[in-house]
Amino acid sequence: MADKEFQQIDPLGPIGLIRLINELRLALPMPATRSEVIAGVRRTRIAEGVIFEQYPALYAPKSLVGHLKFAMRHEPVDLAVLHAVFSALDRTLLETWVRTEHTGVFARRAWYLYELLTATTLDVDDVPPTGYADLLDSKRHMTGAPFRVRRQRLNDNLLGNAKYCPLIRRTDALSRFMQAGLDKQARALVETCDPSVLARAVHYLYTKETKSSYAIEGESPGADRSERFVAALSTAADFDALDARSFIQLQNAIVDPRYAEVDWRSVQNFVGQTRRDFSEHVHYVCPKPEDVRPLMQGWMDMLRRLYPSRLDPVCAAAAASFGFVFIHPFGDGNGRIHRFLIHHLLARLEFTPRELLLPVSAVMLRDRRSYDRALAAYSSLISPFIQYTLDPEGRMMVHNATAPLYRYWDATPLAEYLYGCVEQAIRHDLEEEIGFLNVFDRAVRRTMEIVDMPDRRASLLVRLILQNKGTLAHNKREHFSELSDGEIASIESAVRLVTGSTGIPPDL
Repeated sequence: MADKEFQQIDPLGPIGLIRLINELRLALPMPATRSEVIAGVRRTRIAEGVIFEQYPALYAPKSLVGHLKFAMRHEPVDLAVLHAVFSALDRTLLETWVRTEHTGVFARRAWYLYELLTATTLDVDDVPPTGYADLLDSKRHMTGAPFRVRRQRLNDNLLGNAKYCPLIRRTDALSRFMQAGLDKQARALVETCDPSVLARAVHYLYTKETKSSYAIEGESPGADRSERFVAALSTAADFDALDARSFIQLQNAIVDPRYAEVDWRSVQNFVGQTRRDFSEHVHYVCPKPEDVRPLMQGWMDMLRRLYPSRLDPVCAAAAASFGFVFIHPFGDGNGRIHRFLIHHLLARLEFTPRELLLPVSAVMLRDRRSYDRALAAYSSLISPFIQYTLDPEGRMMVHNATAPLYRYWDATPLAEYLYGCVEQAIRHDLEEEIGFLNVFDRAVRRTMEIVDMPDRRASLLVRLILQNKGTLAHNKREHFSELSDGEIASIESAVRLVTGSTGIPPDL
């Protein structure tokens, strides 16, 4: 599309990426940050999760390239929008701008992204010797490990590449989480905990995480599959996420053998719910089968950049784990592997000690509505742009090209959500479990001071007292016939005093 001067009859309204979307009539999800000109002073307005950056009229660009230049200067980078803009815009407009501002950082950024996203080389000479600039502004974005691009004299610090690249905006919420030192809190709990207590806590947390991850899917696996998932979690740090065979082996281990895969899926998949009339309510349409392999290759390329980067581990875990479940490369087991990948990244990037597991699935299960909202925040953005049909047998066919919807996405809300889960897992589940075991052990020792009984028998008695909120249930009294009523009463009193009768985890 050729450039044009905009009439200034009404200078108010959208500018930047939003104006480009409107002028080029692009059909794609709107960016999270939207700029507009208002009659007034510079300010920020937030409504329903959308950030409106408002500017006085003197900021209003007068051409398509002007709006692109404004976006590169003032707005967070949105690869999905830029990919669509560059595909629709006359390349000669960019060439003219770049030649005019050959060493300007905003022109160089737009130039590099154009060539990266369209695989087309502009008719512009390389930038002459000058200082290297970062592609992403670290004040606006979480950034990956940079590498130098000689042609535009830029440091490419994206999280991924042209094949696959989520972006994470640097928000106040993420900054607060990162400054909270949650990883240090987890390590302090581990370092100050008695090794025997820690071992029991970790065993409980692995079991809890396994049950919770299956429960989110509405499943109650048998002992064999549960044990295999626990075993996988225990070696999550060493999982080879750069090899498709590792994923296939993991999927085979955690699903019913009848639904084990031998490769990435080859059929169209979707997430839905059957209505009362037996029709399907589609919540999420997965990528087309032919797009799965290139998307997973791009996902793995992203991971190769994330491993050595200094990106915050929780943000890396969000980009990788939620990215995996959005690609949905298998027919079954995607959700469990997605949550497994959270542990893989947290351990691999040394956010948590290797011997420790944070029960994030338990947190997600405890507030299932928030987890569903986090997933829906992405699916609801892309759903209007996917054209599909669903036959009476539940077979879906997608009719338009959709790969860019999954390739370039905003992982910011998922990073914020996951950080909240990690915070709860540390400050609630981990602290509570270690604290409870310490108190439980004190109650057992106090019981054995009253009656010199075997350790396991004392543990059982304390457990039963706690399960009944501080007293031994009448129907359990016969199991301790060797104890007098006075001894039982003394032990009950001691247990209540030590523990506060707060109860006991049901599966400890």
